[in-house]
This record gives sequence, structure tokens and C-alpha cells, in this order.
Amino acid sequence: MCPSNIQLWTCTFFLTQNLPFQLFGKGKKKILFPELYIIIMALLWVPHCKHHNYYQNKLKLALIGQSLFGQEVYTNIRKQGHKVVGVFTVPDKDGKADPLAVAAQKDGTPVFKFPRWRVKGKPIPEVVEAYKAVGAELNVMPFCSQFIPMEVIDHPAYGSIIYHPSILPLHRGASAINWTLIQGDKKAGFSIFWADDGLDTGPILLQRECPVEPNDTVDSLYNRFLFPEGIKAMVESVQLIADGKAPRINQTEEGASYEGIQKKSNAKVNLAQPAEAIHNWIRGHDKVPGAWSVIDGQTVTLYGSSILGGSVPAGQPLDIEGASQPGIVTKNGLVLFGSDGKALLVRNLQFEDGKMIPASKYFSSGDTTSMELTDDEKKMAEEIRSIWNGILGNIAVIEETTDFFKSGAASMDVVRLVEEVKQKCGGVQLQNEDVYMATTFQDFIQMFVRRLRGEDQEEEMVIDYVAKYVNNMTVKMPWQCFINGKFEDAEDGKTADTINPADGSVICKVAYSSVGDVDRAVAAAKEAFEVGPWGRMNPRDRGSLLYKLADLMEENQEELATIESMDSGAVYTLALKTHVGMSIQTFRYFAGWCDKIQGKTIPINQARPNRNLTFTRKEPLGVCAIVIPWNYPLMMLAWKSAACLAAGNTLVLKPAQVTPLSALKFAELTVKAGIPKGVINIIPGSGGMVGQRMSDHPDIRKLGFTGSTPIGKQIMKSCALSNLKKVSLELGGKSPLIIFSDCDMDKAVRMGMSSVFFNKGENCIAAGRLFVEESIHDEYIRRVVEEIKKMNVGDPLDRATDHGPQNHKAHMDKLVEYCEVGLKEGATLVYGGKQVDRPGFFMEPTLFTDVEDHMFIAKEESFGPIMVVSKFKDGDIDGVLQRANDTEFGLASGVFTRDINKAMYVSERLDAGTVFVNTYNKTDVASPFGGFKQSGFGKDLGEDALNEYLKTKAVTVEY
Repeated sequence: MCPSNIQLWTCTFFLTQNLPFQLFGKGKKKILFPELYIIIMALLWVPHCKHHNYYQNKLKLALIGQSLFGQEVYTNIRKQGHKVVGVFTVPDKDGKADPLAVAAQKDGTPVFKFPRWRVKGKPIPEVVEAYKAVGAELNVMPFCSQFIPMEVIDHPAYGSIIYHPSILPLHRGASAINWTLIQGDKKAGFSIFWADDGLDTGPILLQRECPVEPNDTVDSLYNRFLFPEGIKAMVESVQLIADGKAPRINQTEEGASYEGIQKKSNAKVNLAQPAEAIHNWIRGHDKVPGAWSVIDGQTVTLYGSSILGGSVPAGQPLDIEGASQPGIVTKNGLVLFGSDGKALLVRNLQFEDGKMIPASKYFSSGDTTSMELTDDEKKMAEEIRSIWNGILGNIAVIEETTDFFKSGAASMDVVRLVEEVKQKCGGVQLQNEDVYMATTFQDFIQMFVRRLRGEDQEEEMVIDYVAKYVNNMTVKMPWQCFINGKFEDAEDGKTADTINPADGSVICKVAYSSVGDVDRAVAAAKEAFEVGPWGRMNPRDRGSLLYKLADLMEENQEELATIESMDSGAVYTLALKTHVGMSIQTFRYFAGWCDKIQGKTIPINQARPNRNLTFTRKEPLGVCAIVIPWNYPLMMLAWKSAACLAAGNTLVLKPAQVTPLSALKFAELTVKAGIPKGVINIIPGSGGMVGQRMSDHPDIRKLGFTGSTPIGKQIMKSCALSNLKKVSLELGGKSPLIIFSDCDMDKAVRMGMSSVFFNKGENCIAAGRLFVEESIHDEYIRRVVEEIKKMNVGDPLDRATDHGPQNHKAHMDKLVEYCEVGLKEGATLVYGGKQVDRPGFFMEPTLFTDVEDHMFIAKEESFGPIMVVSKFKDGDIDGVLQRANDTEFGLASGVFTRDINKAMYVSERLDAGTVFVNTYNKTDVASPFGGFKQSGFGKDLGEDALNEYLKTKAVTVEY
């Protein structure tokens, strides 16, 4: 039992009074035996320390393995206080060290890179001796591709533990994750076991499991569960061993299985089985070695399988060897049918020469001979060949692979080609852009013939609206995923309810996207960026499209505001002015930036006699992901996506799961504005699945997120582990507002109310804590209460309402609990603190006073209509500044005073991304917005926001 604080302090006092001292210099005392004093104090206090966990039993470990997983296990084990006495990993590859080796070398941990541990089945003596010399008490093997001798496995006092990505005894062997999917297991997981001389047969120490989703892949399982939870479990296992609590549960042979590593030769798909079995086979072999079939006499590898929900879309039949019926090449990919008549969808195909294409492009992937031309079409093709000959006079023969531009054509030749073809070939409507999109002769003929036949005309957008008559108008709301310019069901057909917070009723069902939907959206965005017109578009033309989009938003602002109010609970008048109004302003502002993004010319030291020119280019990043919150659904979309698009990127956006409707309505308007397909994709769904996949996706180059700090940290970690994608984060806040006694009281009360209750407190920069100077504190509180009593809480669509419902029930419940904590800690509840007794999720505007610095409500953000007030002594400017800055957040802040010198002094010292002086909530599209510390980094709005979506390239030319 630990001693009480009183006992500890008594012992400490006794020791300090009775230990031998020596006088030195002006009567000061010095302890004669300081080491003894330190030891005694440690023995007394360490067990009582709140960080006692750090001083639990610790071990000396050898880490044997490799990869990012091994690196993370190593890092986290060291954080727990264990000593890694040696890291044994693989040799450098192409001059690059394994991540585990990099981390260990940085820490000064001994690193050994043995190419092998055995020769002809026998241990290499010098390797084993080098291992034994480090003196490990336990071997930890998170991921190891080498064969380790039993002399090493059994050498430490505690033996060796190994991570295996299956629920043993199922799927022993090196391809456990793959076989989990191939066999169609409903559960996946991992085991940490004690190594023995068998193959994955040792006693179990710890196991964890998770469900397998219908369209999970090896990557999604690994990134969602096996990687993050496996790291935690390895660290937990080591501590269990150190504490003598680690179990050894012998594996049963019942249900045991062993499967070897799959090779390309035995990965052929058996199409004479049910669709689910075919799907499992394909996804279990994706990406290595790749499941394959035979199509048109050649081996074709199939990637990106998913079960097809709903009806099969129209398409072109394709015979596949061994299939029960022909596949169908559709706009979404290749549909395959199982022996049970059910269907699956394959996204990508790879041919024997290594070329990979979207499965939807199968019939347009070859040369002109893959198209059956009529006699008239053949004559036109030859006429076009002669036009190419006339323009490209230096080319003797125009072949199928002749490239228009590589053969010397310039921009005037593009105009000539387009006009000659229009004149001589039946008036087919072509544009200059068509030549840039089809630069070889075969591609140009394919494009021309499809245009002649009318095959590539844009399909009229079909939207399955949910219509409601509300707010004296009929609002029409899309509810499906928006991918590649079209609204379509989620891949697995799932939906989720979206709730009206004013009464708790269901507005409609909205598509609930899966990992496969994210992958399709990213593929569409990537194609739009790399080969679509958006990437080649003149920046001024891009700006024109954004201006047109802003105009359409303005034309539909009443409908947008009604949807926003109904879905988020925002008061309609506020939704019209701010949620929608500022969104329109944002798109217009960034539309004007499109043709003003420029680099610099930089003078450099020139090595004589050479002359050099150095300049920079500002270039788009590529595919960007945007994840937005539920408090300002449309405005947060605009703040991030307008800058992203102006910079020339394409995007995949996930709206908040509880407020997806205005984002989907926005998607409809982008099509009407003429934004090319694939440039904007909207994927409603959960953060855990859709948001996580965005963080992990290797083709996404930037992720912009607004939300909570814990989720922001997780996103940042996932983005780093996946492909080190660029990140900008606007996270939590606890913004201080300081009100001095020399303020304009009327304004301070009015703006103080707005700082807390604006948008029913669901406001990133809401004043989380007000500091009011003592001499005016009581008067200020009295006047605030008077104003609160005047607030009209009610239907957000009623023009007389001041305060609408909170966004959703879980948040409402959290606010009530927040108030209960405040009361328990001793704060004074002056007003409110409860849910309003009416249908819906309405919270009383609430006021707390006498809030001390240590209290929960003084430190934590409520994100609701709760004013938290503390007083400070008259004239104590530096004291209140210290209290205001005593937070890990730094999003916004404010000060009210008539003294301009005081205002400037305070604003310089407030540690926040935005400081308001004698105002609050005064954001503008031209002013950068973003936080410091754990409120995130990066900026929305203003010129600074563009740089979040651009990269700088330096070019040096010698002339």
C-alpha cells in the first residue's frame, strides 16, 4: 500500500531536518551525503508518482525484424522504458537502410545487418556470438523475413515472442492475411506467440480480432487493424512478460491450417464458383501475385474487386475463358458473374506487357483496329491521315503511333487540324482541347469516330432526388455518392439515416460509402488530374468555371440554406448569410487567384564563365483529400475546396457523416457549372472507414482536415506512414476573450454573447473562456443574463429564432454532461445548463461564473452554447495573459479595451492564430485562418491557403 501524502511529507521533513549538513558560504547548508538522500526520496516517492507505470519492471530486449511495423514496435517499446540492447535487421537495399535500422541508429542502439543467420541449415557461429554478446533477456520479433536459429530463439531468459497476422492456429505460414481473404473468413486478427521449433506453432501469449468487411483488401485490413493494434499488442506483451503475467496457451491442432506463399502460376481465377468466392480469390491476391484469367487469348491480371450491389449497369459483353457467362465492360469496370448468378466488379486490368488500364477502358485501350469501322468511317480516317500528312510535312508516313506534337506540331497546327477536319469530315464538332487529349493518330481516330457516332457525348446527369416541401419551397436533395461526375449508390448498397436536429426525424437515407468507393473516387480524381482537361486547362478558364459555380450557388442560395438549416440545425438567416453567403464569396475570391499564381526569378551565384537563370514554378499537388466537420458543412467545404481547385488540383471530399446533404447538392451544381468529371468527388460515410482510407491512400498527395485534435493526430500519423502526404489541420480550440474595465460595455456584452452563442456555440473559434476584469465583472454578468433571457430558442427555419438545435443527439448529451462536471467542480451555474424540454436537440444558453483555472470547463472546449467566465484582478494584464495562454490550444483569441496601447500589447502576446480586438468572429475570405499549438497548422482563406495546395519547383538553366 502506498503511503498517504501526509505520511510522505512527514518523512521528507524528518529526513531534511536530521540528515548531516555542512555549513558553507554565508551560513548556507549542504547535505553531506546527497546520493543517500536522493535514493531515500526515490524509494519514498516513486511508487506514489502518477507516472509510476514508467518504473514498472523493465527488460533488456533484442529486436529482430524489419519494416515500418518493426520500427513502430521498437519506438513504442523504448517509450515504455525497456532497453533495446540490439537491433538485428536486414542489410541495406540499393543503399537504403530498413526503417527499423534508421530509427535504431538515430537513437544510438547497436544495429546488426546480417544477410543470413544460417548456412545449409546450420547457424553461423560468428553471427550467433554477435547476437549473444548484447545480453538480451527477451527476443521481440515483430516482422522477420529471415530464418532465425533455435540457438538464438531459446537463448534469452524469457525466450522469444513473434507477431503473426492471423488468429492461430488458422493460417500458419507467410501469407496469412492473403489467406484470411481468400478463404472468406468473417474475422481477421493477429496472434503474439512464444517461438518454438515449429512453424507458427508456439504457445499463444495474446490474440486480437476484428470483423472482415465485404470489400476489405489486404491493405485495408492491415492499415485499419493489424498495423496499429499489432503495435500496441506487442508493447503490451513485453510488459506482461516483464511483470510475470504473460500466459502460455498451447495451440490446438483442431482447425489448424497451413498455406504456402502463392505464386503467379497457381493464382488463376476459377470462374466456375460463386461470385463471393471469385471476389475473395481476387482480393486475396491483390496486389501480389495478382489473380489472373485469360481474355482474348492473353493472360490478364484482375485488380480491385468488390461485390456488386444492386442492378448490373449496361455495358459491352466480353468473353472470358472458363466463365459461366460473358463479363460486361461497364462505365464502372468489368462485371464478372459467379456460378450462382451474382456479380462482382473488377476495377483494373493488367496485360502481359505490364500495361495497366481501368477495366472500363478495355475496348478503347488498343489501336484503331480494335474498333470496327464502317466503309464511310474508313474513308474519313484516310482523309484525316492526309490532313496529318499535310501538316506534318517532315513525316513521310503517318503510322498509328505517330504523335502529333512529337512530330513538330505547334499550337497553330492544332487550330488548322481542327478546322480542316471539321471542314472535310462532315462537320463533326471538335475543339482544340480534343487534339491535346488524343495526341497519337490512333487515339485521334478513335476519338473522332466516337464523336461521329455520338458515343462520347456526355450523358445527361441522372439524379435520384429526395424531395421535400419545406420553408415554403420544394428542396431537391441528392443522396448518393458523387464519383466521376455522376451520382451512384455506394458500392455495397449501404445507406445511413441523416437526422433533422430540430425534431429528431429522419430527413432521408444517404449513401454510406466503403473503401471501394474511396478508391473509385481517387482513381477518377487522378485520371482527371493526369489526363483530363482540368490539368491542361488555361488557369483563366479554370477561374471562369469557379466564377460560374459561385453564380450557380448564389442562384440556389435559398435552397442551399434550407438544406443546411434542416441538416445541421443552423438558424436559416445565419445559414443564408454566413454558411452559404461566405461560401459564395470564397469561391469568387479564389476564382480570381487562378491566373495570378506565379513563381519567382532568383539571382544565384554564377560559376564563370557560365550564365545561369534560376526560377521557381508553383505547381498543383495532384489528388487532394478534404475532410470537413459538421458545424459549417458548406462553408468548410468552400474554405478548403476553393483554394484546392484554384491551385489546379482535383479532390475527393468527405462531408461529416451527420451533415452530408449540402455537400451533395453542391456536387450537383458543379456539373451544371461545367467542372469536368472526376475533378470533384463527394464521398459520404464514416471517418473510421472513408476518412481512414483517404489518410492511407497512396495516390492522395494532400489531406486537409477540420475537426478534433485527437482525430487530427491520427490523420497526421496515417498520412506519414502511408506516403508522407502533405497535411493541414484546423483542430480544437479553447479561445480566450479578455474584457478590460475600460471597454465599451455595450459592445463587449453584445460581442461577448456572439463570441459564445454564434451558430449555437458550434463554432471553431468560439470564446471558450472569458476573462472579465474584477471591477466590471458583476455588471457584465448581469447584462449578459439579461441578453440571454431575450434569446428565442426554437425552429431554425423560423425567421424570429435566435438559437437553433445542437447538431446531433450525441453532442447534445455531451453538453449536458459538460455542465454537470462544471457544477460538481464548484463553478457557479448562473443560467441554463439543461436540455430544453421539447422535441429535438435544443440546449439552453448557459452561463458559468467563478470558474477556476484547474477546472475541467476552464480547460476543455464545450463546442456548444456555454459561456465560461473567470474574473481577474484589476490592472493585472500580464497575469491574465499568462492564464489566457495556459492552454494547449491556440486557434483564436480576443480583447476588449479602449486603450490602443493595451490592445496592441495584449494582441502581440496572445498565442493564437487569430486575435480579435474590440470585435469577434470577424473572418473574411482574404484573411488567413488557422491555429497554433494543438489547434493545428496550415491556413484556410487568403493567399496563404493557396500555398497549402501548391508545391514549389526550382529550375536552373545554363545558357
